[in-house]
Amino acid sequence: MVSSEQVVSMIQNGLSEAQVHVNDLTGGGDHFEVTVISADFEGRSLVQQHQMVYRAVQEAMSSEAIHALALKTYTPQTWAATGATANA
Repeated sequence: MVSSEQVVSMIQNGLSEAQVHVNDLTGGGDHFEVTVISADFEGRSLVQQHQMVYRAVQEAMSSEAIHALALKTYTPQTWAATGATANA
């Protein structure tokens, strides 16, 4: 089991200047919905973006501390185009 804050930290350590928003879906610390906004995603496919996030949390996934991770990834430009705020 990991906390939402730990998930944020892992992703921010793996992606420079990433904005990370985490929702613990079950309250049990093993199923998360994550939105990541990072300039590191520029020029990368959606699959590549998700692979980058999965690499950042690989250890927690391998140990099954995280069982499920639903991802939404955006570049700063695609995030701005959604009209959402940075605190969403």
